[in-house]
Amino acid sequence: MSTTPFIGAREYFPGIGRIAFEGRDSDNPLAFKVYDADKRIGDKTMAEHLRFAVCYWHSFCGAGHDPFGPGTRAYPWDAGDGKPLQKAEAKLDAAFEFFTKLGVPYWCFHDIDLSPDDDDIGTYESNLKHMVALAKARQSDTGLRLLWGTANLFSHPRYMNGASTNPDFAVVARAAVQVKAALEATVELGGGNYVFWGGREGYATLHNTDMKRELAHMARFLTMARDHGRSIGFKGNFLIEPKPMEPMKHQYDFDSATVAGFLKDHGLEKDFKLNIEANHATLSGHSFEHDLQVASDHGLLGSIDANRGNPQNGWDTDQFPVDLYDTVGAMLVVLRQGGLAPGGLNFDAKVRRESTDPADLFMAHIGGMDAFARGLEVAHALLTASPWEQWRRDRYASFDGGDGKAFEEGGLDLAALRALAGKAGEPAQVSGRQEQYENLLNQYLLR
Repeated sequence: MSTTPFIGAREYFPGIGRIAFEGRDSDNPLAFKVYDADKRIGDKTMAEHLRFAVCYWHSFCGAGHDPFGPGTRAYPWDAGDGKPLQKAEAKLDAAFEFFTKLGVPYWCFHDIDLSPDDDDIGTYESNLKHMVALAKARQSDTGLRLLWGTANLFSHPRYMNGASTNPDFAVVARAAVQVKAALEATVELGGGNYVFWGGREGYATLHNTDMKRELAHMARFLTMARDHGRSIGFKGNFLIEPKPMEPMKHQYDFDSATVAGFLKDHGLEKDFKLNIEANHATLSGHSFEHDLQVASDHGLLGSIDANRGNPQNGWDTDQFPVDLYDTVGAMLVVLRQGGLAPGGLNFDAKVRRESTDPADLFMAHIGGMDAFARGLEVAHALLTASPWEQWRRDRYASFDGGDGKAFEEGGLDLAALRALAGKAGEPAQVSGRQEQYENLLNQYLLR
């Protein structure tokens, strides 16, 4: 990636240069305190471990609106009376200026974030091809790469009853237009992954819903998307992003376990993995670490959308991640499975509605990147320089040999277990020592 920030015909973030690593003693709000891209943690650099990406939608399209009011930020790339395509070109320049000044290696987009939408299919496709050509040139200029692309199949009113699960076949066909175009755009831009987030793939009431049929339609649609992607040379992962509800009452991609079962039921687990978002996991009643671990245990953890929710609000607030316990937990899962590539950590997060200065967007990403960098450091130290993993192994030592091992390997039946229990008598009580683990984690956080 280029070390020189990209500046187009106009500079959209004047007064802000390339964000540098200055260390923990720095008071500069526009500098990294922990994230040092070239610092080696084990056998990889921080940049190689974390594979940070910036999302296009929140960072350059979201103006701070919420359910109770309009946006609070006026973006200079949206100003004036220019045509939608001209404004999209300006937004692209602003985005690549931001990416390069921040120093991330990757970015992500939805089709209609990058390009103006249009109900006319030909115009929509033409707009997207034009913007993809410009984005490809910007990637060539800067060395940035596309982590993943996707299609927005939830915002337009046509998708009010779903996209691939819509009861109207005409809507299903129209959704295919966008997926086909977005897949082709992802391939053209060298994307490593392609994401499906089923924001409207679910139901508002079971009174009018044939759930079994809708799930079969979703599987058929995903299979068609996979086949088309492979036919045009896409070799990366297809990713499904679980979420339990919102906007629908119940979404079919509820959580990691639900999606894993769906993929295996329909024979899609070899091509599809999961993109886990922290705020979606907590909305489903799980911790971020839990949904990551479930996905990883199924061999399906492909990528991460890094953010957090607000427990007081109770909806998908998409705040930037700053909780070190969350980032340590996440990186423990990632390191144990050997990394995320070709996935990464995408900041599917937005600055608060009250944050209206251009510098706020930089500071939000800096905070998230530092939080995950520290999470990486602590998780690596726990796994390699502490008794953490040995304690976990010791807890299951009774299965490492003898009758316990025979049980794991299928060498005992229920009658044999009863006989063994009868000989052994009441089992001794063994402490789980949860507090010891928590204290050790805190000890390493403070180092």
